[in-house]
Amino acid sequence: MRVIQVKDYQEMSDVAADFLAGQIFHKPHSVLGLATGGTPEGTYKSFIQKARHKELPLSELTTFNLDEYEGLSPEHPNSYHMYMNEHLFQPLELSSTQTYLPKGDAENVEKEARRYEQMIQDHGGIDLQLLGIGENGHIGFNEPGTSFTSRTHVEHLKPTTREANARYFEKKEDVPERAITMGIATIMDSRSIILLASGDRKKQAVKKLVEEVRKEEFPASSLKIHPYVTIIADEAALSAVSTNTWTEPENESLIRWTADKKEWEIG
Repeated sequence: MRVIQVKDYQEMSDVAADFLAGQIFHKPHSVLGLATGGTPEGTYKSFIQKARHKELPLSELTTFNLDEYEGLSPEHPNSYHMYMNEHLFQPLELSSTQTYLPKGDAENVEKEARRYEQMIQDHGGIDLQLLGIGENGHIGFNEPGTSFTSRTHVEHLKPTTREANARYFEKKEDVPERAITMGIATIMDSRSIILLASGDRKKQAVKKLVEEVRKEEFPASSLKIHPYVTIIADEAALSAVSTNTWTEPENESLIRWTADKKEWEIG
């Protein structure tokens, strides 16, 4: 696991956007796994600027989003379809045949979850997956206790998750109780993964991810055994991580500190 420390949210967004641009530059027919919420908004904004400036080839790009709320149509203002159209797809003029999200208003959401999983497999899996991290350690909408072997499925959202997302709805009661989400095993199949973390609210989650053992009660810890995970976190998000994590002599064989780049490699 590689950890890149940046100063603030803007630098996190710019560095993450560089990763996305580099992936497409080297492999124009990449399959990107995308996230929603407040954390990646800056990344998408920066990526749009970089894509236009560098004239990245986007016609062969395919994207799959992590999740969608149950019961929300693609036209619903709080759907992740609308979020992605606003923050990325429309500004880049991506075709609807290039972008995929689960259908939250499907008649049978369990069947839709299986269909979506098969679509990911039919496209050869995810080349680069973008993730955020919830305060309780969720990735996608995989809540604490989700099996590490889970595939795309319907997840019951914890009250804390619904409360955290209530700011996007008129009132808390409007936040759906369930969502379709890529499973942890689906995410882990990605060839490379970037996890973004910014701000004081995420510092305890980042501390657990970096310092504690792998366990299903903390879904993000599943990433600890993936061979190509990069955490891009700002100073506030890393502020609770013990300095001993990086400097204790007994850890020297596991951790490398590169002072000029402010990045670590763990494991």
